Amino acid sequence: MEAPRKLFGTDGVRGVANREPITSENALKLGRALAHVFRNPAGRHRRILIGKDTRLSGYMLETAMASGVCSMGADVWLVGPLPTPGIAFLTRSMRADAGVVISASHNSFEDNGIKFFSREGFKLDDETERKIEALTLRDGAIERYRAHPADIGKAARIDDALGRYLVFLKGCIPREVGLDGLKIVIDCANGAAYRVGPEVLDELGADVTAIAAEPDGMNINLNCGATHLERIREAVLRERANVGIALDGDGDRAILIDERGEAFDGDDVMALMGRKMDAKGNLAGNAVVATVMSNLGLEISLREAGIKLIRTEVGDPAVAREMRAGAYNLGGEQSGHVIFMDSSTTGDGLITALKVLSVMVETGKPLSKLRAMRRMPQVLENVPVKRRVPLSKMPAVVRAITDAERRLAGNGRLLVRYSGTEMLARVMIEGEEAKQIGDLAREIGAAIRKHAGAG
Repeated sequence: MEAPRKLFGTDGVRGVANREPITSENALKLGRALAHVFRNPAGRHRRILIGKDTRLSGYMLETAMASGVCSMGADVWLVGPLPTPGIAFLTRSMRADAGVVISASHNSFEDNGIKFFSREGFKLDDETERKIEALTLRDGAIERYRAHPADIGKAARIDDALGRYLVFLKGCIPREVGLDGLKIVIDCANGAAYRVGPEVLDELGADVTAIAAEPDGMNINLNCGATHLERIREAVLRERANVGIALDGDGDRAILIDERGEAFDGDDVMALMGRKMDAKGNLAGNAVVATVMSNLGLEISLREAGIKLIRTEVGDPAVAREMRAGAYNLGGEQSGHVIFMDSSTTGDGLITALKVLSVMVETGKPLSKLRAMRRMPQVLENVPVKRRVPLSKMPAVVRAITDAERRLAGNGRLLVRYSGTEMLARVMIEGEEAKQIGDLAREIGAAIRKHAGAG
């Protein structure tokens, strides 16, 4: 049995900025370990690309990470604030040896994180992360690999990174598709997409209203973005817009808002695009990949069209791994991470939005008329915890889960798990009656809170 990892969670290293493990000291060590693991045996000088979102702590971590990389004899390309999928794209297109994203995605500004991409633009596999973690935690493990003074790397800023990504985004939809006549509100979450999001929509001809597009280092995700939809709902209705696009802090997810102010999430996107791609003969493997958190309604909708739904554990890295293993080209999460593998190696909120906008243009239908699934009632209870006590070690929780499964009587789904990035236990239940599943979720949550709760 493999030892549990101490630094890496389900999506990189994450925590409170300037506290363990998100410190400048660890960022430097991670940079050194990354440069060593991705060393080039043939002797070609190595290049590692570093991007970030708009958090205040990004400056500190970026500088430390770059220092660590340079100390190992590799050069650093700094691209500044750019969406996570933009970093993946640039890592691949600029033929860097690896890419680094400094971001905590949808979390508040106090948090930050570090995640890596391979030269192919994919998030690292578990084995590679373990190697990097071991080198980071073992003092002196790579001391002898420090570069000779004449071989220390250099750091340079890539001034046209945003322009390169902008061109790439526009190429992800058919050239004949324009957004002329569409009124769009985009919520940039005061994050990494605050410039490129409005610009790509504007260049495609849309009438754009941008909100939460003035980052100050501390307002990222603050009452805005994909996890706080109230503001964009109000803006869509006030502006009488055709659609709203809510991104998160690092731009890898999007929740759309239809002209009525109703959310169109990742499950809705996968139902719509899965059926569209299948009808055109473009859905690889006749399947869509989603996590255990996706609504049962998605599974039913795809099944009705003769499409298989393959479920994975939570996290877009798990979805991407399954997609690569089975050569599938559509997958994602209910939260708005959707991977169009023919276009990108990771979830991209702007690509997701552009794909759906293309269908609106091609069909001439408003977003509310493009819903392809009937959502089953679903509740998610988030329970703050002090420690991740194994569920099997809490008899009261086991009893509550067993009782809930009995009362659902096979007409629903239940999932209880710990978050990989936050000190939370998540209780998700689907069923036919909203009141019943809400009561069941609260009962299980109360049992967890009693044994492992944070107060």
